[in-house]
Amino acid sequence: MRLIIVGLLGLLFAFAGGVDKNNFKNCDQSSFCRRCRKIEPGNSPYEVQLATAKTFPDHLTVDVVNKENDHVFLLKLVGLKGNKFHVEIDEKTPLKPRYRVVDALKGPPATDNVAVKKEDGSISVECGGNRAVIVASPFRIDFYNGEVLVVSTNAKGLMKFEHLRKKPEPAPLEGEETAEEVPSEENNVVQPKTEEEADPGAWDENFKSHHDSKPNGPEAIAMDFTFPQAEVLFGIPEHADSFALKPTLGSEPYRLYNLDVFEYELDSPMALYGAVPVLYGHGEGNTAGVYWQNAAETWVDIYNANAKKNVMSSIVNFVSRNRQTDPPAGHFMSESGIVDFFVLLGPTPMDAFTQYTDLTGVTALPQVFSLGYHQSRWNYNDEMDVASVNDKFDEHDIPMDTMWLDIEYTDAKKYFTWDDHKFQHPLEMIKNLTERGRHLVIIIDPHIKRDGGYFFHNDCTDRGYYVKNKDGRDYEGWCWPGAASYPDFFNPEVRKYYADQYQLDNFQTTTADVMLWNDMNEPSVFNGPEVTMLKDNIHFGDWEHRDVHNIYGHMHVLATFEGLMRRSNGVQRPFILSRSHFAGTQRYAAIWTGDNAAEWGHLQASVKMCLSESVAGMSFCGADVGGFFGNPDAELFERWYQAGAFLPFFRAHSHIDTRRREPWLMPEATMLVIRDAIRRRYSYLPFWYTLFYEHEKTGYPVMRPLLTHYPLDKETFTIDYEYLLGDVLLVRPVLQQGVSKVDVYFPSVDGKKEGDIWYDVDDYRKITTAGFETVPVNNYKIPVYQRGGTILPKKERVRRAATLMINDPVTLVVALDNNHSAKGTLYVDDEKTYDYRSGKYIYVSLEFKDNVLTSRKNDEKANYDTKSWVERVVIVGLEHVPKSATLSVSGEPQTVTLEVNKHDQSVIIRKPGVVLSRKWSIQLNY
Repeated sequence: MRLIIVGLLGLLFAFAGGVDKNNFKNCDQSSFCRRCRKIEPGNSPYEVQLATAKTFPDHLTVDVVNKENDHVFLLKLVGLKGNKFHVEIDEKTPLKPRYRVVDALKGPPATDNVAVKKEDGSISVECGGNRAVIVASPFRIDFYNGEVLVVSTNAKGLMKFEHLRKKPEPAPLEGEETAEEVPSEENNVVQPKTEEEADPGAWDENFKSHHDSKPNGPEAIAMDFTFPQAEVLFGIPEHADSFALKPTLGSEPYRLYNLDVFEYELDSPMALYGAVPVLYGHGEGNTAGVYWQNAAETWVDIYNANAKKNVMSSIVNFVSRNRQTDPPAGHFMSESGIVDFFVLLGPTPMDAFTQYTDLTGVTALPQVFSLGYHQSRWNYNDEMDVASVNDKFDEHDIPMDTMWLDIEYTDAKKYFTWDDHKFQHPLEMIKNLTERGRHLVIIIDPHIKRDGGYFFHNDCTDRGYYVKNKDGRDYEGWCWPGAASYPDFFNPEVRKYYADQYQLDNFQTTTADVMLWNDMNEPSVFNGPEVTMLKDNIHFGDWEHRDVHNIYGHMHVLATFEGLMRRSNGVQRPFILSRSHFAGTQRYAAIWTGDNAAEWGHLQASVKMCLSESVAGMSFCGADVGGFFGNPDAELFERWYQAGAFLPFFRAHSHIDTRRREPWLMPEATMLVIRDAIRRRYSYLPFWYTLFYEHEKTGYPVMRPLLTHYPLDKETFTIDYEYLLGDVLLVRPVLQQGVSKVDVYFPSVDGKKEGDIWYDVDDYRKITTAGFETVPVNNYKIPVYQRGGTILPKKERVRRAATLMINDPVTLVVALDNNHSAKGTLYVDDEKTYDYRSGKYIYVSLEFKDNVLTSRKNDEKANYDTKSWVERVVIVGLEHVPKSATLSVSGEPQTVTLEVNKHDQSVIIRKPGVVLSRKWSIQLNY
């Protein structure tokens, strides 16, 4: 068995060779993608039967017929609150039910009343000042935000809905009826095959040595969405590609199919570990989006005549008469399911982003430790190794919050167990971490070792909890343990059983402070087609794996989340990291960009990928610092730490075959740069924590593309090496090798020349003009800028772990705008539990105006007994230095006059000493 596993791993991990694209399908090798892509634009056979329309308080239904075969479909259009519409199209009388995605939405969307008006050749459905116009022939739906057309469905006529049918009889023998004809069930006359039935992959399909039986035959669906106001399209993560999506005519479509792709190719539309089918279109006047709710394999073609494209795609566009004036469009093509999509009408980028999170949910406020620095590798060898690394961080004065253990901590890859030779005293090891304020994260993957001495495997076998193959037997594949089977997380009983294993009376060698890492949950199957599960496997409810593939990892994480919630009786906020993800996974887990490489291109990709994930709801995103594969040189290592320190999730991780790379193992000069980057991260923890609280309350992304707040500036539409944290910091990490300067773009407010004021966070140098500026960088320099008009909270007493900084004092950095004013917020709670949801928190509004800095609580009913106080106020942008400052608390002036000092470009007010929970103000005196 060991030889077989080693052989499989050898095929998987050709360490220096990168990904073998031959192991993964292209569109031509996927029969449904071939068929959907063959549709000729502008010739849609679908027509709305207006006479069948039925009106209800919040929705309308109407029949749609395919004129080529007279098959009838039912369209349901629902008006939703918050500038959204929901559309479903399904067969009116299918041979059997088709799969509808569940568990992606946070709950049933709030509907709104609709007003229906029938017109000549169309039906208008008005809702909340917006309207959807259903055009009868050829079928199309135009969606208006107010009076502006922002999304048009089937405007290109690329809709396809392959209805379920009985398998045709085998082709007749030579000399009999031709193979292009089949008997008709109605009158037994010979009829020509349909395009679907003639496709060689319609009823069964092979890829390499794998066979897909396709018992339901062809059942693909497709729809195109045009964005008339847009100039750029973005979204549909996860891909190692640019933030702005590239045209795909003449090349491969973007693919959404969760796969275990190691050392993935850059600048590629290939599928990766996650699939979030939300697409946005942005132009100067509007941002709109479409969430395509489908968990089957999906390909997405991008049409955009405005984008830069290669010569081949230009030729294809010319041949297909794709005019330069055609607005951008996306063409979704899924293997099965129903047409189910939500239209997000905007009109601003932030409106569209929050309309999506209003449907699928937000990342709940994480424990503060998870926003600190995480140290991981595959694998820390044993308890002594963990203890040594723990000690070394303190010895070198480098903060660290979490140690991670990969698969080698287990007893022979059996999860919920420990290797009792390497980890004989796990509870003592965990205690040694928690006593220093640190945490442990362990990995638990969904592949279960088929071992007769393993309780989990025996229980799943006896109770029928595994995913089944097409013959109804437990599916068996290969992964890290060797022969493995996979729990069927779509079964509520299986999720409960799995969650039960996290209870401390079951998993007695852990504590409530141990958190979880769910990896390999695409699911990864080393000997499966494309390193994943067979599509004709069967899940709970008699659904094929093809129907639910992209949401399998999401259901795995849901079960883990339920387990961690019950483990602490709902007291502690769980932390989970997941590789596989779908729409809504953000409600349960953070994500990372998977098996990257120690290369500059992969460093650059980490920013692009997290930007795309962030606008798709996944705000808690990071990348393996240093690269998972390979050995970074000192410069790359330094720059990766600096970039990682300003991504939401900050973890170093590496492959088992890489050299050990804890910071102190590097040359001292490199270690000092890394220490500086990590310590900077910790100084900003109050800001990060406040951003995540505001994300939970509003759905606003934590990490944002520049166009979010500068939607009129066309230069921002495609910038993906620079980004915003909230609306406060502009981050432009150094992502190129050997540079002594970088170009930083400062966006314009009006799309022309007018810009915000920005201040370099290192020396408070002021930037007042929009456009590119060349900035010198040394080894330590991370170009980060605070926007004028904002107030940034920091903690500058950096300790060994974030959990130990809870009562430390706060520094407020007040950056003034052109009006000499600024605003900001600060959020405080116990940093660990859900008590904040019952009012145990402080959310402070800060404002500087007319030379007075004031602080007041946003919610007087909420209160948390914090010991944290204001240690320092730094004001930048003052024209004159005040002589002194006067503190007032709850409206009463204090007898102490505060010391005011000028320090380079800033004015510092030292030790106001006021507790954060009090209402206070500071008056500058001239």
